[in-house]
Amino acid sequence: MEKFAAAGVSGTTKEKAIGLTSSPTGDSSSDAKSVAEGQIASAGSNHLQRKLRGTQVQLFAIGGAIGTSLFVQMGNLLPKAGPGGLFVGFALWSTVQWAVNECFAEMVCYMPIPSPFIRLSGVWVDEALSFAMGWNFFLNMALFIPFEIVAFNILVTFWTDKIPVVAIIVIIIVAYSCLNLITVRFFGISEAFFAIFKVILIFMLTCFTFLTMVGANPLKDKYGFRYWKEPGAFVEHIVPGSTGQFLGIISAMVQASFTICGPEYISMVAGESERPRKVLPAAFKSFVWRMLVFFVGGALCIGIVIPYDDPTLAAIISGTSSGAGTGAASPYIIACKRLQISGLPHLINAMILTSVFSSGNGLTYAATRSLYGMAVEGRAPKIFAYTTKNGIPVYAAIGSLSFCLLAFLQVSNSSSSVLTWLVYLITACQLLNYFWTCITYLHFRRACQVQGLSRDTLPYKGRFQPFTAYYALCALFLFMLLLGYELFFPGGWSYLYFFLDYSMLAAFPIAMFAWKIIKKTKYVRAADADLNLGDTKAEIDNYEIVSELNRKPGKWFERVAERIME
Repeated sequence: MEKFAAAGVSGTTKEKAIGLTSSPTGDSSSDAKSVAEGQIASAGSNHLQRKLRGTQVQLFAIGGAIGTSLFVQMGNLLPKAGPGGLFVGFALWSTVQWAVNECFAEMVCYMPIPSPFIRLSGVWVDEALSFAMGWNFFLNMALFIPFEIVAFNILVTFWTDKIPVVAIIVIIIVAYSCLNLITVRFFGISEAFFAIFKVILIFMLTCFTFLTMVGANPLKDKYGFRYWKEPGAFVEHIVPGSTGQFLGIISAMVQASFTICGPEYISMVAGESERPRKVLPAAFKSFVWRMLVFFVGGALCIGIVIPYDDPTLAAIISGTSSGAGTGAASPYIIACKRLQISGLPHLINAMILTSVFSSGNGLTYAATRSLYGMAVEGRAPKIFAYTTKNGIPVYAAIGSLSFCLLAFLQVSNSSSSVLTWLVYLITACQLLNYFWTCITYLHFRRACQVQGLSRDTLPYKGRFQPFTAYYALCALFLFMLLLGYELFFPGGWSYLYFFLDYSMLAAFPIAMFAWKIIKKTKYVRAADADLNLGDTKAEIDNYEIVSELNRKPGKWFERVAERIME
């Protein structure tokens, strides 16, 4: 009782906080201790364990959202949109992503469970929707893992192509297995370090942009915003005139819709976060700043350092020069070579390499937790719901890691195109999950109104709701239709890419209605929605009280990190 007494809480209060009554033997103190420890380990988490600290959650939220697109692939948009179009496109899409974030945050902070936005859609809307969202999200995450492994191998070829592809793939698969099969805290620590590297890289590239543009480079060239004036800020894409410039902005927004992400990564750690009702709101609130600094700021920097008609970039994109997909295609490395800065390109490529590795590791974690969440709800084989004593869903992790084997398609040039097709096939998955998460949020909001739950009492209250959700829904629906917009202009038609761009938009409702018919699921009315998920909310509420009272102050640097992150 000492910790509770020190906090000014009596033993009786402690027992009430964790929902205990005296045992038949009268040994309530022993029962209280064992139950409290059990709740601290896995409250509301279905046998997972809450071991991710606030700093780790924040850094995972940062790291999980940053991949090769931010450093390399965004440069491919310059010839289509120009620096101004790229910046405007990313800035506009950021408003949509912010609106989506507000929907995620309010629901997930209220009910921080494993795979929250997937499982809550089944409780508050329809089980058939949860089935479709779960498999859609799982495939989105799992099929991107081999893509990141391939990207890692391509980045290595920036230095040498003598290392066997098979060797690199095997090493990465072993590394991902170790990080995802031991303990979630080990995973959290590793991702925290990788996220720090990513933040350092972004900060370094931002400083590089500013210093070189004001003349701090070997050529003493104060180029400033020169490339916004010559050859220009906007590009006429596909068709001439202002319509072409507008299409350039659309192309940037389409790219941004896949490059900018984050709320789903925060959500996937909800079931394993310590003190989730304190940690998660801070992570969601800081998302808007991460988005503006990392993605919108990155789009601005890329448009400053090189012109959209840069011959090196054009040669790499067209395939007449080697380096496509490697660090050599990064606008920053192209700028380094133009400004005769030696050494820095190798450092940039090395840090991008760690970013790609971390991205694949985060995807493995997200795929594992989504598969586990579906198994818990009976929408995937029950074997994937098994966890070790350390709270690791081992079979779900193995199932997710098995998708890494698709990376071996890269060994054959003809087979590597299949991997590219898979990526095209699932590009709509992210938008679909965002769209239906907003739908789930509107149902949650309506259930709160009907059942008398004031949103003012929630851990996180979304801003400007429900208009925020409606704005996100309209934008997401529009851009799902615009995924293959280039196909509908003269000379752009392709049956293959039409299928790859739009097949998932058809597969999602087919999966949802098939499950609805087979399982005879029913639409959940607002008055019938279980806002407490049985005893889950009470269990998490009690856990929050107990964990806060039992919490020991960390070392000074841990306290400083928590203060900054939370």
